[in-house]
Amino acid sequence: MKICVIGTGYVGLVAGTCFANSGNTVYGIDVDVEKIEKLKNGTIPIYEPGLAEMVKNNLDKKRLIFSTSIKDGVENADIIFIAVGTPEDEDGSADLSYVLSAARSIAKHMKGYKIIVNKSTVPVGTADKVRETVAEITSYPFDIVSNPEFLKEGAAVDDFLKPDRIIVGAESRKAIDTMIDLYTPFVRKRERLIIMDNRSAEMTKYAANAMLATRISFMNDLSILAEKVGADIEAIRKGIGSDSRIGISFLFPGVGYGGSCFPKDVKAILKTGDKYGHHLRIVDAVEQVNRSQPLHLLDKITSHFGSDLSGRHFAVWGLSFKPNTDDMREAPVIPVIRELIQNGATVTAYDPVAIENAKRKFGNLPGLSYAENAYETLEDADALVLMTEWMEFRKPDLQKVAETLKKPVIFDGRNLFKLEKMKEMGFSYYSIGRPVVIAE
Repeated sequence: MKICVIGTGYVGLVAGTCFANSGNTVYGIDVDVEKIEKLKNGTIPIYEPGLAEMVKNNLDKKRLIFSTSIKDGVENADIIFIAVGTPEDEDGSADLSYVLSAARSIAKHMKGYKIIVNKSTVPVGTADKVRETVAEITSYPFDIVSNPEFLKEGAAVDDFLKPDRIIVGAESRKAIDTMIDLYTPFVRKRERLIIMDNRSAEMTKYAANAMLATRISFMNDLSILAEKVGADIEAIRKGIGSDSRIGISFLFPGVGYGGSCFPKDVKAILKTGDKYGHHLRIVDAVEQVNRSQPLHLLDKITSHFGSDLSGRHFAVWGLSFKPNTDDMREAPVIPVIRELIQNGATVTAYDPVAIENAKRKFGNLPGLSYAENAYETLEDADALVLMTEWMEFRKPDLQKVAETLKKPVIFDGRNLFKLEKMKEMGFSYYSIGRPVVIAE
């Protein structure tokens, strides 16, 4: 098939590359000239394991074509994916201006029947808006499909090639059959393609992310109670996760969720509920818990050192919102670093891949510096603050950590270390939802 993907951001680039890898000819379209030139040379703008190699391979085989010409993409393609951003608007709703702008551009360049697919995460009713927008401009026939993505940053390529499920929302039999044909290479071993109406498909994406966010916030809220009653949230997690009705996924307590999806999508489904006169009380609580969770770690820091952190210096390990990505959107580390510095402290931070994004995010924030490796951050530091569970942080040289810090103090926002080990090595160790270990 010939496919056009409008938008070469995270979703568009992964989807387009994986479609090309299964033998299709894919036109990746973007208005960013500099980005397109880099993509033509095989330089990708995001960190995603396995993606760079796949982009280069399909560029070499001329199955992947990057361009700024939406006209070329639309005229040559049978299926056109809209994969542009839907950023959070001022009121928390999804901004559809880029989606509808792409729809108008598609309509202007159509020369025959097209299948237009919403790949962007969009609120209920967007398919209708896209249909109306296109119909106002062209008389050529077309079908609208809702095909939300379910990619995890850090595992997106594998998720696309081996999906848990593929959701297709459409009313046209022709469009449905075409989408089944397109996705067949990815679901040959098991039937995972689910067909439904457009509105159900649109809501499925928001509902899935809201459910996963709920599990995270539930555990984070429960972790604070565990601390107060003297329980261990890790033991509780294992106890409830062994129940087959609950399962073990997304039950890890920490400093809160971040990234491009959960924060934005939780707020967007809240706005959808309010728009239709139904306030989603549980989802509202999920968002409130997540907003406060990074500050819970700060409370531990000030309980140990006092509220005035003047003259204190902290090492921070981890800047991205999760491992295996350089994405810092809504990362819990952001309020933590800002509050530490606002309270008088200085910070040296390290992350395996997100330092450049951190520099753009924080700008020239006084009191913040960056290190080239994890151990360099520890020099002259009063404590280590662990924010992202990168693999290299899971088994560090703890003896070196203890010897390099002024005193062996760790604030672990991801519960990476065993309490017994911390006590044995003489650390003062604060984690989430577990008893505090105080060095003797």
